[in-house]
Amino acid sequence: MFAPGTRRSSDSLARGLPRLLSTLLVLALLGGTAAAFAVTERLKLVPSPIVAPKVTEAFSPVCRGDCETREARIRFGLRDADRLTVTIIDEDDEPVATIAEAERLPAGPVEFAWDGRGAPEGVYRARVHLADARRTIDIPNEMRLDTTPPTLTVERIRPTVFSPDGDGRADKVSAEYSVSERASVSLHHGDDTPVVSPPRTEGKIEWYGRGLAPGEYVVALSATDLAGNTTDRLVGATDVRLRFIELSPRRIVVPAGVRFGVGVSTDARRYRWRLGERTGSSGAKTLVLDSPARPGRYTLTVSYDGHRDAIPVFVRAQP
Repeated sequence: MFAPGTRRSSDSLARGLPRLLSTLLVLALLGGTAAAFAVTERLKLVPSPIVAPKVTEAFSPVCRGDCETREARIRFGLRDADRLTVTIIDEDDEPVATIAEAERLPAGPVEFAWDGRGAPEGVYRARVHLADARRTIDIPNEMRLDTTPPTLTVERIRPTVFSPDGDGRADKVSAEYSVSERASVSLHHGDDTPVVSPPRTEGKIEWYGRGLAPGEYVVALSATDLAGNTTDRLVGATDVRLRFIELSPRRIVVPAGVRFGVGVSTDARRYRWRLGERTGSSGAKTLVLDSPARPGRYTLTVSYDGHRDAIPVFVRAQP
């Protein structure tokens, strides 16, 4: 037979047991959290086995010509020698290609290439597994596989008549444009060396035509995106004329001793003229002169700063 206090002790123990178990569970959880925190902090203190990763920002397996972005390059420094497996993963972290498998590499710079063939357009990253270090690292730098050429719109090309003489008046041809994505725009003018802009989505590109002979040229633009895709055709083809000073018409037939006019196309404020023995200067767009009194063939010359043009003037006898 139990003493009267025995039942009360059992009841107290029964009531205190859940509280004890709860306390033990909390302590266990705190201990686990502390352990996990310690592991995390310890991992933070361990240097990454991969240093200074760098990847190709955009590439195209179908880019034409001497294209440096036909494949994606993945470069980084390997802190210690290891066996590397490198996998390409998509935006859903799903593997799409393995470009190195258990490859033993020494410490130092390493490089891998992925041509992207068979993969759809999109953004990809590289996942590196280091067998010896027992680490798997996703390189955060993104690689964009892009096989679509950019769309180029030419807003305007002007002026259509210019003179690259450095006087600040119509010295250059300017082409304003916009592109559907960041791209380098090239201004073609019939020579082998087009003018090329930095990559951007809109802007202005200028051509001075220095060193070229006066004459007619065709100016047109093309665009090449960061992946190396180029527009299929030249855009905005425009005829422009490089001239310094020009007379029109190209020949004059006039009676002796009469006044006649000839057009002068130039950006110069003033120019010199000569007809037979007579000389002078003018700034007019239409040069008005008296024809020589004696019939014959004469030459009308206009010039400024070493640039000149000349036409024949045929003077006939008065009827």
